[in-house]
Amino acid sequence: MTYSAPSEPLFTNAEGQELSSHGTPLFPVGFYQNDLEHDHVPWHWHDEMELVMILSGETTVYAGRRRAVLREGQGFFINANTLHSAHGTRGTHCRFHSVVFHPRLVGGGIDSVFWQSYLRPLLGSGMKSMAFDGSDSWHPEVIRNIDRAWQAGTERAPGYEFKVRAALSEIVFLLTEHLPRNQIEPSEKALRDSERIRQMLRYVQRNYTENITAAEIAASASISLSECLRCFKSTIQIPPIQYLKRFRIQRACELIGSTDRKIAEIAAECGFQDPAYFNRAFREIKGMTPGEYRQLTGEK
Repeated sequence: MTYSAPSEPLFTNAEGQELSSHGTPLFPVGFYQNDLEHDHVPWHWHDEMELVMILSGETTVYAGRRRAVLREGQGFFINANTLHSAHGTRGTHCRFHSVVFHPRLVGGGIDSVFWQSYLRPLLGSGMKSMAFDGSDSWHPEVIRNIDRAWQAGTERAPGYEFKVRAALSEIVFLLTEHLPRNQIEPSEKALRDSERIRQMLRYVQRNYTENITAAEIAASASISLSECLRCFKSTIQIPPIQYLKRFRIQRACELIGSTDRKIAEIAAECGFQDPAYFNRAFREIKGMTPGEYRQLTGEK
């Protein structure tokens, strides 16, 4: 969840895959300070693994079909290519660190013992995510290593790359050691739903400026409207039109925060032909008016 709201919008491609580059090809890891006081992290995925540590407040993280409410001192793991999002609790100021890293940083080449013994089992386990809420004795060690990796990566003292890799390697080892022994592989139905939801999100993200309907979203995956509604509910817990509205508002936020264009013009470009409805939808999702959001982002 590489996002710092509201000043750093999350950009995705037409597939919903995040476009941000995390680190460099030589050192593929990114370190982020996140703030969910006024925003949320939209549904997206990336090739990298992600580790989150809550600094203050409370947030709800959705990853795959799992939902976890996290508070100060707790954390979360998101496996590679897992569809996920996060929402701060209304009325609280949630801050968290996130470390996003490509598996090869720890695993090396696919012919290495690190990849074969630790990364491959984790990537292929079917485990989309895991919460570090203190319910197991090894969770505090994961949290300490997330903090070590983040501190080393942001301070950048000589040799910090070794410290980052060591901390992440320890976390990967702990995750692999504690993979559920009875981990159930995704069913054909779950895999089919996952592919369908990606097709439908792709359609929304390519056509959100148009006056599209739930029936058209369903048709993009060659399924019925009722099946579309079921798939959205079981996968990302909101109806397709609500997702469309949230996606449009997110795109509007990016333009409001990064340009001086008129808000009515931005609203129309993002699929809202009625300015009054845009204002209501914006307040519903962001808890403020578009003008207040622009003023807030301009102060940052």
